[in-house]
Formats: sequence, C-alpha cells, structure tokens
Amino acid sequence: MLLVNNDDVVAPGGGFDTHSHRDMEIVTWVLQGSLVHQDSTGRDGLIYPGLAQRMSAGQGIRHAERNASSTEPVRFIQMWVQPAEMAGEPGYEQLEIEPVRLDGAWATVASGLGRDADTAAVSIRQGAALQVARLRAGQQVALPTAPFVHLYVATGSVELAGAGHLGTGDAARVTGATGQPVLAAEPTELLAWEMHTSLTV
Repeated sequence: MLLVNNDDVVAPGGGFDTHSHRDMEIVTWVLQGSLVHQDSTGRDGLIYPGLAQRMSAGQGIRHAERNASSTEPVRFIQMWVQPAEMAGEPGYEQLEIEPVRLDGAWATVASGLGRDADTAAVSIRQGAALQVARLRAGQQVALPTAPFVHLYVATGSVELAGAGHLGTGDAARVTGATGQPVLAAEPTELLAWEMHTSLTV
C-alpha cells in the first residue's frame, strides 16, 4: 500500500542531509531539475526527469539528497510503499525511460507485479505498480483496473470520471477502479499507483 506521496521543491544548493530509513520501498520521480543521491550502499548518482529510481530500505539504509544545481530548483515526487516482507536486504535500482513511452499513454515506472517483469523500469517488493503518462490537451487514459488506485496530477489538469476536475497537486484515491477515463484539459503529467494488496499491520 502507498503510504507517502511527497511533492518536494528544493531550492538551489539545498537538500536533505544524511538520514535513515528501514522497511520501505522508496520510488523517486523528478519533474524538474536534477537531484544528487548518496547512500550507505555506496551509490552516488544523479536523478533527472525520465529516470526512475527505487531504493529499498530493508533492514536499514542511510542516504542524502541534494539539488544538483546552484541556480535552479529541483522538484520531485517521492513515494513510499511498504514492502511485502520486512527486514530484507537494502537495495537500489534506476533506469531511464524513453520519453516516447510516456507520450499519451501509461508507462510502467516501477512494479512488483509478475506481469511487468520484462517491461517495468524498476522493481519493487510489493504487489503494486506505478504508471506515469504525459498527455496533451484532449488526450485521455483510463485508470488502471485494481482494488486500490492513487492518481496524482503532477502538472496540468484533468477531468476524472466520477470525481470531476483535478488540478496540479490534486490526488484521488479510487477503490475498485475499473478503468475510469481521465481526460487532460491541458498538457499534463499523471502518476497512478495500482495496488493489489492492503496495508500490513
């Protein structure tokens, strides 16, 4: 189950100092600018628009994130999903997605579903999947069919059947989603989590 969907803007030269996480699948998707990532597994890299990153905190991991630019802000969505099993090995994965895959249709950015084994950008340890689409005005996609769906409008605005107008920063949680249409009113970037399991307590 999706626990956190943070939409962060970090000022030039700013960032988050080294801190700890555990038992969480953390997916980062940059919308503008670039983000420097460093963690206790030795990873040190740059995350930018179109690059999907997953960090599995597992038994425990320490990391830091900073804006790579001294002049421009960075905006990114960071999402936390509880793993299916606790206390696993920490891990890291990233992969760039070709822009054409996002153009006018859902592209699988992260997934723990068997059906996506050969197509997802990065894997997660949970029965869920993150889809991303970039739509022009008038283009339409259907919500994923799943017991639980979380739709987030990262940029632009849409009309969601049954819910009405959603603008930048708005979200909708749909239970028992069956492919409801989402129509873009302007250039729009959408993120949708489809979840096939409930929260473990």
